[in-house]
Amino acid sequence: MLPVFENKSQLPNITEQIVASYKEGGSTHHLDHCPLPRYSSVVEVIEDLKEILYPGYRNRDCLRSSNVVYHVGGIVDRLYERLVVLCERAICHGQNDNNVCTLEKRSAIEQTAQQKTLAFLQLIPGIRQALAKDVEAAYAGDPACTSLDEVIFCYPGLEAITVYRLAHALDELKIPMIPRMMTEWAHSKTGIDIHPGATIGEYFFIDHGTGIVIGGTAVLGNWVKLYQGVTLGAVSFPKDEAGELVRNTKRHPTIEDNVVIYANATILGGKTVIGKDSVIGSSVWLTSSVPAGTTVTIEKPGLKIRNSTEH
Repeated sequence: MLPVFENKSQLPNITEQIVASYKEGGSTHHLDHCPLPRYSSVVEVIEDLKEILYPGYRNRDCLRSSNVVYHVGGIVDRLYERLVVLCERAICHGQNDNNVCTLEKRSAIEQTAQQKTLAFLQLIPGIRQALAKDVEAAYAGDPACTSLDEVIFCYPGLEAITVYRLAHALDELKIPMIPRMMTEWAHSKTGIDIHPGATIGEYFFIDHGTGIVIGGTAVLGNWVKLYQGVTLGAVSFPKDEAGELVRNTKRHPTIEDNVVIYANATILGGKTVIGKDSVIGSSVWLTSSVPAGTTVTIEKPGLKIRNSTEH
């Protein structure tokens, strides 16, 4: 028996109230503007990119040297078309133009989007080389790892690093919004939050990973290893004379080469530098620099151990 929907006569009034709230609710709507990049399209682009970064590991079986050019060529062709549309929308929005673009302006944005998309696709071989080093770092840094294949299949840290390196390349090309959409998608999948503006060197390894935060102005050298819960953040958010946040300043720390940072350590501040070959222990809180070769730990807490039979 079909349900009886009572009181539907009230729905038009509710609809009017919802629409009226668009005028009263500040900027939490995007009406009468150029279209925004589609979130679903960004995710599709990430999946296609991973398919060509790690051929044979993802969706397509039986890839061979004889058919890989055909397979990758089809993906690259699809990526170009999708990325041009996404970049065009992002660039239009990034120019703070709240009106629909004129034909002349839209033509210029389309041209820019095509040029930047080509430039990004040309970076993929270099990104693959960087990721191959990240895979090596994971295998070298985790005695529980049995193979490079295991890293690619199973490690959430590599998933987050992969998306970061793609997003960082787009960020370097000054593509608005899309890089942050990419890394926030990876954050939702892995629990690892890497801002696309961060600068991260070679052989980067994230072990376990959940809860890691790397801020947008952080700089990490080569062979840096982070454990779960590490935060590379800002001490505070300074404001200007008008009370607005000061942006485009270095707010996050610099981590030099061969540094290991253990679980739940927090390192804050744009002037904080962790010297090379240092080790930062679990749950350490740092807001000042340490020289090269330093080990920083919290004093061992006093423990009280009681036998279960004691009362």
